[in-house]
Amino acid sequence: MPSRQQLFGFISVIQSVLLLAHFFVYETWIFSPEGARVPARFVAALTLGVLSISFVTASLLAFRYSNALVRGLYKVSAVWIGLLSFLLFGVAGSWVVFAASRLAGFGLNFHGIVEILFTLAAALGALGLLNASCTRITRATVRLANLPGTWRGRRAALVSDLHLGHVRNSGFLRRIVASILSEEPDTVFIVGDLFDGTAIDALRAAEPLKELVAPQGVYFVAGNHEQFRKDGKFLEAVAATGVRVLNDEKVEVEGLQIIGVSYNNAVHRNRFGSLLNAVGIDQGRASVLLTHAPDHPDVAAAAGVSMQVSGHTHLGQFVPWSWIARRVYRQFVYGLSRIGKMVVFTSSGAGTWGPPLRLGSNPEIVMIEFQ
Repeated sequence: MPSRQQLFGFISVIQSVLLLAHFFVYETWIFSPEGARVPARFVAALTLGVLSISFVTASLLAFRYSNALVRGLYKVSAVWIGLLSFLLFGVAGSWVVFAASRLAGFGLNFHGIVEILFTLAAALGALGLLNASCTRITRATVRLANLPGTWRGRRAALVSDLHLGHVRNSGFLRRIVASILSEEPDTVFIVGDLFDGTAIDALRAAEPLKELVAPQGVYFVAGNHEQFRKDGKFLEAVAATGVRVLNDEKVEVEGLQIIGVSYNNAVHRNRFGSLLNAVGIDQGRASVLLTHAPDHPDVAAAAGVSMQVSGHTHLGQFVPWSWIARRVYRQFVYGLSRIGKMVVFTSSGAGTWGPPLRLGSNPEIVMIEFQ
C-alpha cells in the first residue's frame, strides 16, 4: 500500500496532466487568427476550469462516501474524462488542419474546424457510452491435454472487471448474473475487480451472486481493485453469497485442478512462482489457473499450468489507452493465446473503470468450452 507522500505525489501528477489537457482544449477553442469573435470565452473558461478538477475531486470523495451526490458527481466527471480523451484528438487534428491549410495558402476558418472536430469527438464519446452498456457473449473452445473425460464438452463462464461502485451497482450485477444463467454453464470463473474499490455496501452490491449457481461451482479470485486497501470486506461479501473464494489455493473438481492466486501475490514474479509450486500442481492432469492479470504467464507455464484465465486489461477500453494496453500486455492483452504448452484467455471484462466508455473494445462474458 503506497504511503501518503507517494499518494499525494501521484494525485498531483494526475491533476497537473488534467489541468494541462484542459488548457489545450481552452486555448484551441478561443484561438481565432481571422480575428472573429469566439463565443462564450468566459463560460468556456469557467466550465473547463471546474471540469479540470472534477475527476480527481470525485475520485477522492468516492473512496470515503457513498451517496447520491457523490455518485452523480463521479458519473459526470468520469464521462467527461472519457470525452476529454477524444477532444484532445480534436485539438491535435485542428492544429494539423490549420497548419496544412496555411502552408497550402488556404484561408480556412480555424474555429469552424474546431467546432466540426469537437462535435465529432462528442459523437464518438456518445457511441462509446452506448457500446459500454451492451454486454456481449464471446465464445471460445480450448483443447487441454489430459483433460478428464467428465469435463469434455463442459463449459465455463468467464467474467471479470465488473467494477461495482459509483457507476455500476447491484442492478448491473443482476443483469450479468441473468445473462450467465441463460447460458447454463457448468462452472463460473470470476477473475477479480468485481468491486471498484470505492466506498460501497459490499454485502448489498454482491447479493445477486446468491442466484449464480453452477453444477461444478462458482469461483472467485481477488483483483487489484479489491486489494487497494484491506480486501476483507470484499472477500467476505463474495463468500457470503456462496461463491468459493480461492485465496492462493487449489481445489479439485471431478479431476480438474482449479487454482486461484490473488492479484497482490500474482503480480510479483517470485512470489507467484513460489505459490504455484506450493499448491502442488499435478502436471500429468489438466489445470485451470484463475488470476486477475496476465502479468506473468511465463511463470504459470513453467509451473505446469494447462490454462490461465484473466481479465484486468479491459483491452484499454478506448484509444489511446488501447494502444498502451497492447504495448504492455502484447499478445496476452485480449483473447486466446498460447505460451509454451499453456493456453491463456484474457477477457476484456464486463464493466469499465473510470470513464464508462468503450470504443474498439466490447464488454463481455466469455463462454469457454473444454475439449
